[in-house]
Amino acid sequence: MNFHLSEEHQQIRDMIRDFVKSEVIPHAREWDEAEAFPHETVAKLGELGMLGVVIPEQYGGSELDMLSLSLIIEEVARGDGSLALTVASHNGLGSGHILYAGNEEQRQKYIPRLATGEILGAWALTEPGSGSDAAGLLTKGEKVDGGWVLNGSKTFITQGSVGGCCVVLARTSPGSGASGISAFIVEHGTEGFRVSSHIEKLGMRSSDTCELAFEDCFVPDSQLLGEEGHGFKDALAILDSGRITIGALSLGLARGALEEASRYALDRKQFGKPIAEFQAIQHKLADMATELDAARLLVHRAAVLKDQGKRYKREASMGKLFASEMAMRACDEAIQIHGGYGYTREYPVERYWRDAKLCTIGEGTSEVQRMIIAREILRAVA
Repeated sequence: MNFHLSEEHQQIRDMIRDFVKSEVIPHAREWDEAEAFPHETVAKLGELGMLGVVIPEQYGGSELDMLSLSLIIEEVARGDGSLALTVASHNGLGSGHILYAGNEEQRQKYIPRLATGEILGAWALTEPGSGSDAAGLLTKGEKVDGGWVLNGSKTFITQGSVGGCCVVLARTSPGSGASGISAFIVEHGTEGFRVSSHIEKLGMRSSDTCELAFEDCFVPDSQLLGEEGHGFKDALAILDSGRITIGALSLGLARGALEEASRYALDRKQFGKPIAEFQAIQHKLADMATELDAARLLVHRAAVLKDQGKRYKREASMGKLFASEMAMRACDEAIQIHGGYGYTREYPVERYWRDAKLCTIGEGTSEVQRMIIAREILRAVA
């Protein structure tokens, strides 16, 4: 087992690290406070190929591997969790589903524009009444001459208003459970498709998060993504890889918290010396660093397994579960090390904490991850 990054992976990591240092960190607080989506910075990421990381070169992508995407997301999250969420969801969900299940015509139509960031991708699964019970969605797709009519609502949709196209999961066969769900590509501007509200959030505040409404929204047959009735099955495959990206996002937030806490501990003096010299502070930093390394190994293992074409469902859930909960612990300790200052907006650790909470909820809660892991363990011995 090789624990060292290849030269190519190191170059990718260093390149995006430099970008984040100059283009992201100086503006992250401003974006957060204004709840402003950073269009210009996202466009620059597109120019660098960071919005088509795993997309094949034939469609204009960078054709890198999942480990590269994990490294990129960690680095972006070190600077700003919201921007990292945009990179993760666009690469993993919005464009990922079309790349995974789309026919060649659909790929040619959308993937090149998604790869460059000309358009951003959104992915609409969650509904007001179906979160963890994703297969309980109520949005309907009714077959009509030449296409389908969608009716329903979606919530917590990343890139919901800034995306150029949206993959929408809808029930096309009532009473058939998960096998009655299909996926559709719906372009922004389609009649009957609108953003019903922008959601105000605890964290990830500069990420675009919306509720969407579909009211007699007609989409032609050419917009059916994958086979009819296979939408939910395909969505589960997409979520497996998405959990790797959320794990990587958690790594970046935790690393940011650790680095900020370490720097503060060296600068802050109490009782005549830097608080970094107190054993209580040293133990906190040691635990944070150890858990961060452990989480990174889990996330990278899942990424490498995916790159090798091996089964990685259990490993993706393990990485996402441990990394997200580790990030919350790390951010909490970082605030504690900062003391009262950590509770203010003067220092970024409170923002890391607010952003990290989403990682224990989005793309499957911690409770759902434990269910998946247990099921995979029992499946292996059955």
